[in-house]
Amino acid sequence: MSKKSTISMRRQCDLLGISRSLIYYLPKGESEDNLQIMIELDELHLEDASAGARRMRDCLRRRDWPKISRGRVKRLMMLMGMEAVYPRKRTTIPGGPSGIYPYKLKGLKIDHPNLVWSADITYIPMARGFMYLFAIIDWHSRKVLAWELSNTLDTAFCVRTLNRAVELTGTTPEIFNTDQGCQFTSDEWIGRLKELEITISMDGKGRWLDNVVIERFWRSLKYEDVYLKSYENGWELERGIEAYIMRYNMKRPHQSLEGATPEEVYEGVVKLAA
Repeated sequence: MSKKSTISMRRQCDLLGISRSLIYYLPKGESEDNLQIMIELDELHLEDASAGARRMRDCLRRRDWPKISRGRVKRLMMLMGMEAVYPRKRTTIPGGPSGIYPYKLKGLKIDHPNLVWSADITYIPMARGFMYLFAIIDWHSRKVLAWELSNTLDTAFCVRTLNRAVELTGTTPEIFNTDQGCQFTSDEWIGRLKELEITISMDGKGRWLDNVVIERFWRSLKYEDVYLKSYENGWELERGIEAYIMRYNMKRPHQSLEGATPEEVYEGVVKLAA
């Protein structure tokens, strides 16, 4: 007669080096048509981040979805955490209780690692279903410091990844920049940044250029790996992303880094010209 394990699921996952979200992953309850539409929406968003539900609908109608409605497109975009981004007039951004903080990077010379970290969440399609990927990147070196997959858009996996980045690097940034998503305006996220004595910076609403470093990483990841491989499940996806990020950090030369790798710049092996 087998005995029930006394090791918690969290501990088992830690020992195996896998995320709990992969163990509990279930394919999202969307139709095959909707999952295909979401893949196409993701591709269209990378091509034109300023497109809203109306333009997305028009683009999809020119493909294989001649009768798709704007309401359907809007719902799927919301499920994906996707928002049209375009230049908007910048007004004063309040801090404090609102959970929204001003953008701190305008005019800032980011010339060394750990001055600015930034983070974001993106939708990742699979052959069946999808997941969300959260990543933290060092702005100067472009190195991905920590990341995690989840099947929900909650705040907990973002805070876990932040804690892991601090543990892995042994340091904290002076400034942490994100968008104004609900995860990053939450008491849990802001409270943790304040505990670590990190200055909080947030993009202007709908301004993707304010966090352009990680937006460019999403494009590279999806076009160079995710779209090409169409991972079958969460386990394969995690292994694939892990391998890609290892190459991205350690082996892939970056034109913006004068041909060096993010790891070389982050560790100070290569110094970029001023």
